[in-house]
Amino acid sequence: MSWLIWSVWVAIFALYETWALINRIDGDTLSENTRKLFRTRTSKVGRALFTVGWLGFSGWFLLHILTETM
Repeated sequence: MSWLIWSVWVAIFALYETWALINRIDGDTLSENTRKLFRTRTSKVGRALFTVGWLGFSGWFLLHILTETM
């Protein structure tokens, strides 16, 4: 059942992001909102926080997927 919930979530996200890319309204894509949230264009601290967070999550997720035991 969880595969269905994840599939619906991914589909909704993909539809919303596709619509945001097509309509070309500023500030509604995931990238634009992430830049705004972390202030990556104006703040060195925001850029550093995003970098540390992204690398930390990516490293954790990689290990989580590769070392999963059944």
